[in-house]
Amino acid sequence: MKYDFDTPVERRGTDSAKWGVYPEKVIPMWVADMDFVSAVPIVHALHRRSDHGVFGYSRPSHDLKELIRDRVKRLYNWDIAAPDILFLPGIVTGLNIAFQAFAAEGEGVLAQPPVYFHFLRDPVFHGRILQDPPLVRNGNTYEIDFDLFERAITETTKLFVLCNPHNPVGRVFTKEELERIADICLRHELIICSDEIHCDLIYSPFRHIPIATLSPEVEASTVTLMSPSKTFNIAGLGCGYALIRNPRLRKYWNKVIYGIIPHVNIMGYAATEAGLREGGDWLDQVLTYLRANRDYVSDFIGKKMPSIRISDVEATYLAWLDCTEMGIEGSPARYFREKAHVALSDGEDFGKNYEKFVRLNFACPRKVLDEALNRMASAINCI
Repeated sequence: MKYDFDTPVERRGTDSAKWGVYPEKVIPMWVADMDFVSAVPIVHALHRRSDHGVFGYSRPSHDLKELIRDRVKRLYNWDIAAPDILFLPGIVTGLNIAFQAFAAEGEGVLAQPPVYFHFLRDPVFHGRILQDPPLVRNGNTYEIDFDLFERAITETTKLFVLCNPHNPVGRVFTKEELERIADICLRHELIICSDEIHCDLIYSPFRHIPIATLSPEVEASTVTLMSPSKTFNIAGLGCGYALIRNPRLRKYWNKVIYGIIPHVNIMGYAATEAGLREGGDWLDQVLTYLRANRDYVSDFIGKKMPSIRISDVEATYLAWLDCTEMGIEGSPARYFREKAHVALSDGEDFGKNYEKFVRLNFACPRKVLDEALNRMASAINCI
């Protein structure tokens, strides 16, 4: 069927985290979810569960595990077994399990800003030492300085958290880059926790490669986090999974979660299974729409907001904007919120030295995107 992504859906008054924080005059483009109705098979699956009327304890079906196994085999030629799939109520939960399971208090966690703030704040909150060699900008993209990366590793470092595809800079790391990361981590005996939540939201010609698929040695040192939440816009239903091939790592993982981490809810399982089984058509169409939005944002900024520098977006529906040359004092996120009534994510949340950056979520109807961009351009012209 043909999906309609152009018609705005009213999300105010629905307890939306994205739409419920700011006054009605503000267009929210910060929280990373889409303003689109999810795939019809997912909606129907949730209706069937609701109509049944019994909402007791749930467990993942055999079919769901087989769908995940078939998917990673088809997309990445990666063979996993059912026991390797450990379900989670969210990927942030998975990150924090990794911090607890693989690094003790006082030990080091390596992350590369600018990056999603849970990579940076959560280890410190739990008493781990953050080691944060930044990505380096090369033109309109970001790369890894491997010398800097390796120099940041100390004898206390136990875990590297990889974000691929990357939030917020939109990179899809190449096989060669992943091989160099893996080589360094193996030589220093680091566990890799790879957040791959955006792995389905990639624009041609780029291709996602799970780092665990590089070799049996890398696979044995890697925890891979995936979820349908970004793929099918079902983040509020809370279902993700860790793929862990190494039984020793699974043992550490299960010890940390025992009696603390809740099971996935019955609706999360239902939506995940429906999405993986029948959501491909919706995903193909939403990717086409998102790609057009991505190109529209890039063209608009280039023509009407040349003082802003946008990074190339190879994946995700998030644009990373450098507002340094706008010439304003203070936070550009606050400036756009107050002057343009557009709410963007503050770059400061993604690491030190990114105070003049913002992240823009373009997963919305074109009409809404156009209004937000025009408001921002008008606000810049008033400087």
